[in-house]
Amino acid sequence: MALINVTKDNFEETVKSGKTVLLDFWATWCGPCRMIAPTVHEIAEECEDITVGKINVDEEAELAMKFGIVSIPTLVVIKDGKAVNQAVGVQTKEKILEMLQ
Repeated sequence: MALINVTKDNFEETVKSGKTVLLDFWATWCGPCRMIAPTVHEIAEECEDITVGKINVDEEAELAMKFGIVSIPTLVVIKDGKAVNQAVGVQTKEKILEMLQ
């Protein structure tokens, strides 16, 4: 499945899709965000049973505040509309997949 650019306009529809959702909070100026991006893209393509969304914290400050994002990259896993897991900083693919279990 392709990555979804999540905004405040499509946030509710994205997280209430019935699937597990991986949200990647990032910014264009963030070096570690660029480092983790290929891994997030890979997971989006390989895992059809999850939804992967990217949230640009500069453009969607309201969503970043809603999740209390203070450092990026931050990955948040949502199941049944609720955040169930979170990790800050660059993570390995294995670690991200573990978060999704």
